[in-house]
Amino acid sequence: MLRLLALAGLAMTLAGPPAALAQNATLYTVTYIEVGPVLTRIAAAALNAYRDAGRKDQGAASLEVLQRIDRPNQFVVLGSWTDQKAFEAHSAGEHARRLNDKLATMLAAPNDTRQHSGLSVAPAKPGKDAIFAVTHVDVIPPQKDNGVSAIEQLADQSRNHAGNLIFDVWQQTDRPNHFTVVEAWTNRGAFDLHQMQKETRDFRTKLGPMSGALYDERLYKQLR
Repeated sequence: MLRLLALAGLAMTLAGPPAALAQNATLYTVTYIEVGPVLTRIAAAALNAYRDAGRKDQGAASLEVLQRIDRPNQFVVLGSWTDQKAFEAHSAGEHARRLNDKLATMLAAPNDTRQHSGLSVAPAKPGKDAIFAVTHVDVIPPQKDNGVSAIEQLADQSRNHAGNLIFDVWQQTDRPNHFTVVEAWTNRGAFDLHQMQKETRDFRTKLGPMSGALYDERLYKQLR
């Protein structure tokens, strides 16, 4: 099962509630960061500073940090970029370098950054104190096209479920049979109800024979 440490493209307002996804983004990045449990607060402060500074970088359409709910020492940084060059410039820039320096002795495992194109991206609905789900979906290569069709259908249907704020799908650029799904819901109850909707269960049934790894779904809150 792939372990997610992610930079993924997602547009949020500075105050916290999700806003519309950046429409000018062409690259979505996903990085999961895991630090030692006793260093969670220090790492969170460093990530907050990085997020606030990195949002000002040229070509950064959005940059957000989420903290895993059940394992708060794990974070996912979500960002979107106008193009590949913008992301590369950011990665080589001062804000990323400073974060890497601060996290160097805190990491429990190396960061894992994945680059994506937007497969199914739609404007988000406003909300406050949302719960987020970030999921890695892996289908076997011969089933890529069937996987694309199934996950696009799920995104279209899930955006109409009660309490949904964001339901977007990114396709990994170097492994097009791998996908990242980013969801936001008004509360845990809305997310739990979505899990048992017919469309969601039908998707999971279709996915089973196509799957190349466990369905890696993780719940987060927005880091403030």
